[in-house]
Amino acid sequence: MTFQSPQALQRAWQRFDPAERAGFVDGARHFAPSLPAVFSWGLVTGVAMSKSVMTVPEAIGMSLLVYAGSAQLAVLPLFAAGLPLWTIWLTAAVVNLRFVIFSAGLQPHFSHLPLWRRTLLGSFNGDLHFVYFMQRYATPGYEPGKEGYFWGMALTNFVMWQVSSIAGIVLASAFPDSWGLALAGTMALIPVMVSTIGSRSTLLAVAVAATLALLCFDLPYRLGLVAAVVGAIAAGMASDELAARATLRGIRRRNAGAGRAGAAPSAEDRA
Repeated sequence: MTFQSPQALQRAWQRFDPAERAGFVDGARHFAPSLPAVFSWGLVTGVAMSKSVMTVPEAIGMSLLVYAGSAQLAVLPLFAAGLPLWTIWLTAAVVNLRFVIFSAGLQPHFSHLPLWRRTLLGSFNGDLHFVYFMQRYATPGYEPGKEGYFWGMALTNFVMWQVSSIAGIVLASAFPDSWGLALAGTMALIPVMVSTIGSRSTLLAVAVAATLALLCFDLPYRLGLVAAVVGAIAAGMASDELAARATLRGIRRRNAGAGRAGAAPSAEDRA
């Protein structure tokens, strides 16, 4: 009986396509360096929930069901103020609007999957592994191992988040408020964000997002976050478009120069 469960898991694992299994392992390995940042941010969120008006079971249930740190932190003051439930739902929805954009980015890669699998995949989407996935797979459409790669990162992130969040909820009494855990979590995420900057377009998007986040900080319902995401995407797309046009002009100039150099000599030249 002791060895049946691992054997059953191994048989279930072997049922997956070898390319998807390899992609899963590759995705988990690629995401591993980000686990300390995920752990610190989950711990901060768990402590904040436990120190709010929520009970420990309520906080654990929220962590498991909502699985969105920004939304969880955004609605805690609303719970404390006793605001209507529709206000809390609206705030969480606005904060998570960026996942609509993320889902639109993933759609070309997984449009071949049935609806239930796309829904499940979208439910486990997250900021970091969305960025890593889009860096790895620039070409849309089916590719062996692509779905496994996404799940390798998504499940690794989910497990670490739940472990750290629940640890923060249960052990919150050991962390004094003066420690400034929110700042620690933010500082832990900055190196991860910097590591994703691999092009001028990405750098411009980060600069625009940071600027808009500061300018729109006082907007209600965390609308500043939405403005920063939309502005960053627009800036990145505009930068890519300008770079593509510049590249196309360069190609045309080179082709025109090559055409002139290879043109047949005139009668005067032959004389």
